[in-house]
Amino acid sequence: MRPITRRTFGKLAAAASVTAAAPIRLAKSAEGPIRIGFSIAQTGNIASGGKAGLAALELWRGDVNAAGGLVGRQVEFVVYDDQSQASNVPGIYAKLMDIDKVDLLLLPYGTNLTAVVMPMVVQRNRFVIGQFEIGQNDKFGFDKFFEVAPWGPKPGANWCRGYFDLAKRQGYKTLVVVNSDAEFSANAASAGAKIAEEYGMKVLSVQHYPPNTVDFSGILRTVNAAAPDYVFVASYPAESAALIRGISEIGIADSVQMFGGAMVGVQYAQQLASLGSALNGVTNYDTYVAAPTMNFPGVGEFLERYQKGAERDKVDALGHFLPPFFYAGGQLIAAAVKAAGTVDEDKMAKWLHANATDTIVGPIKFGPDGNWVESRIIWDQYRDVADNNLDQFRKPGKQVILQPEALQTWKLAAPYSKARN
Repeated sequence: MRPITRRTFGKLAAAASVTAAAPIRLAKSAEGPIRIGFSIAQTGNIASGGKAGLAALELWRGDVNAAGGLVGRQVEFVVYDDQSQASNVPGIYAKLMDIDKVDLLLLPYGTNLTAVVMPMVVQRNRFVIGQFEIGQNDKFGFDKFFEVAPWGPKPGANWCRGYFDLAKRQGYKTLVVVNSDAEFSANAASAGAKIAEEYGMKVLSVQHYPPNTVDFSGILRTVNAAAPDYVFVASYPAESAALIRGISEIGIADSVQMFGGAMVGVQYAQQLASLGSALNGVTNYDTYVAAPTMNFPGVGEFLERYQKGAERDKVDALGHFLPPFFYAGGQLIAAAVKAAGTVDEDKMAKWLHANATDTIVGPIKFGPDGNWVESRIIWDQYRDVADNNLDQFRKPGKQVILQPEALQTWKLAAPYSKARN
């Protein structure tokens, strides 16, 4: 890891003076509050998730302050729009630490943006909460890092394992991998292929495509010609929608029992409403869905409050995928500060490593790598989804949980061509 020199910091601070010149909201100048700093996308290609996450964090801050704050101090945010650009992030975090001098840090939303700032926070030995990054602490083993997403241990290699566990339970032997050449998708595809090999499955074909591809007719015809038992897809939002719509036009081989996996974007309210019945039969990862096995204490009340403000704030109308976990990240901070009686980062980290924390997404216990001791990613299948009806996803039945078995609400409907109808 290359040390950050005074010259390097000068460059970072200069970048921050441009990127962070207009913060979303600055902390007040009064003495005393606990100041939590972070960047989060409010513009750019991941802004929909960033806006939803910020809305959830603001709900948490309001709740904490209404209850008297933490250790007698109010909580304030120092937060900047990183514009979904990784190049903006180092300068912002240099400013947060050296100019704003915040008490605590949250990492940016997303893997690519976290990657560029992890070396800095490790070198500075700062306590951080990760916000939906995958695997960025695998190479550091940093003991003050804590991930709020339910990926489980060593997520870089294992976060998508549940999809292959499900395929193994069904006895599937062959697959085709379809993925974007973008970093997240390529890494997911590589990890998935290794897990399949570990399970004695045969990868018949790996189909790469450039990011933002909209025509998947050729790839789908190749998939059909290979006639696999199942298909593992790693895609970003626009590509996920284009693939699903492409199946409606091209069709899918009867051999394909299961289709989906790591398709980003279909979890968001806008795509759920837009794709409607075309989603039927897709099996994909998620973090929260309306299901009796996920009715953790407080999550229903949170979602009701979040959804009331969602239309006004023009953020994700359902708030299932990201917001409960962003709120839980605040709960982790609150629990650690209260237990330590201070914002001393060493004491907070030691407490979180030693104790489980009750949150609105269930109890969270961290392993040595700062990820959850057990994965709680869910793999659900869309069933009987109607068009133009977002409200249907507020109730159980449209996304049935297949994996993990502890949260399962139904069994896989197969083959995929039949489940689509």
